[in-house]
This record gives sequence, C-alpha cells and structure tokens, in this order.
Amino acid sequence: MAQRAEKCNGRKRVLIVDDHPVTSLGIAAMIEKEPDLVVCGKAQDANSALAAVEKLSPDLAVVDVFLHSCGGLNLIKDIKTRRPELAVLVFSIHDESFYAERALRAGARGYISKRESPDQFIKAVREVLNGGIYVGEKTTSEILRRFVTGRKDSGKSSLNGLTDREFQVFQFIGEGLQTRQIAERLHVSVKTIETHREHIKKKLDLDSAGKLAKYAIQWAQMEKGA
Repeated sequence: MAQRAEKCNGRKRVLIVDDHPVTSLGIAAMIEKEPDLVVCGKAQDANSALAAVEKLSPDLAVVDVFLHSCGGLNLIKDIKTRRPELAVLVFSIHDESFYAERALRAGARGYISKRESPDQFIKAVREVLNGGIYVGEKTTSEILRRFVTGRKDSGKSSLNGLTDREFQVFQFIGEGLQTRQIAERLHVSVKTIETHREHIKKKLDLDSAGKLAKYAIQWAQMEKGA
C-alpha cells in the first residue's frame, strides 16, 4: 500500500499486518470509517511489516498473532526493538486466554479477538493509542487471578512453559509441517528445529515425535474450533 503521509491531516496512522487479504481489507474498512484514523499501510509478512514501520512511521500496528511466514510474537519483539514507542494491538482468531499474556510480554499493548464486534475493535484501537492496555474482561480476570494465587491454568500450564519460538514450532507441527519445512519458514537450520522439537517433547513430557505430532494436531484442531 502506498505511503499516505500527505493525506493524514492529523489522523492517527495505522499499519495492518495480516496475511489474509480479505481480513486485511475488513480491518481497513473498520478503521477508515473513523474520522480520526487512517490506514497508512498493509503488510503480509515480517520483512514487509518491518520495512513499513521504518518507512511509514505508524502510530499503531495491528498484528495477527500467527502469520504463516513468521511468528507474530517474534515480529512484535522486533517492532518494539526498532520502535519502542510504537503501539501494537494484536487482532487474532486464536484463543485470547492463552495468547494475550504472551502478546503483552512480547510488547503488545492489547489483544482482541476477531470474533468481537467492529465497535469493540475500534474501542481497543483507541485504548491502545491513548497509552492504555486492552484485553477482554475474562482475560483480565484470569491474569489477576494467577497474579494473586501464583497459579497457572492447569490445562495450559505445560504449553505456557514453552518459549515463544518453541511454541511457534509447535504450531507449525500442528499444521502438519515437517522439520525441513518449518526450518524454511523460520529461515533457520534443520538442526535448530530438531533441537526445538527435543525441548518441546521434554517440556510436554512426550517420548516420541509421533506423540508430539498428535498432540500438536489436536491442539490446532481445538484452536480452529474454539
């Protein structure tokens, strides 16, 4: 998308990072209806997103947590390294109760589900642009509960033990990708992915690659049906 600095007229500039073109258009349509917001650019992968951040100087980046070409969480970390002041809002179909806290730790200021209404999405955009933190009420309550009790959710505690990169590899395994395919996606060596797989198996207490694949696929199916 072409640069639109000359047409902003004081409106807050929003960069959309999503690898689904139809979804990206929908996000843009919601934003463009607002008189004080403008879409300054769109990106479908990490490289184009980082280039757009440098070239377009957005006020907000709306990022999907899981991009097929890279991990949204790693992209958020890269964005914050280059532009610490840039607000990031994660807008994703994936389970907020699991991903929101990871997104906040990575540097995002908010997380909102794609199942929410357009009005709620715009509310989240404004909250983050105004320097606040936005997550759903249920997620807020869960984070506070864990903070007070010191407990993790028992159903997800094992996965919570994975690093962001390990969890990204776990997601790709759930999509049915083989080790070499994952290595190509992440631009790392096959040996690096094999090491990640071993760490994941150990953390999840799985003693074979087959059990890991089965668990990852079941997780992916559950996420799609959530």
